[in-house]
Amino acid sequence: MEGGTTFFFLADGIEALEQAKEAAGDRDVSIAGGADVIQQYLRAGLVDAFELHIAPLVLGAGERLFDRVGDLRVEQVRAIEAPGVTHVAYRVLR
Repeated sequence: MEGGTTFFFLADGIEALEQAKEAAGDRDVSIAGGADVIQQYLRAGLVDAFELHIAPLVLGAGERLFDRVGDLRVEQVRAIEAPGVTHVAYRVLR
């Protein structure tokens, strides 16, 4: 499909990032998951940018997204408000 997106799902932990980058070539690689997944990549310094999709719905106790990630410094680069959700994009500062 022209202009479409192809998804590959890898479950090898953060080591799978190199495999994903190799398969993507010059295209972006996206990582999806919960707090534990993003924390692992943030701690390892492997995240350049991330997006939060915030919806005012309580699903349960959950985990704090930025616990155990060290001294994380970010810059907000975009915020889009839509009915029922706000999308916020950040760039990780090195």
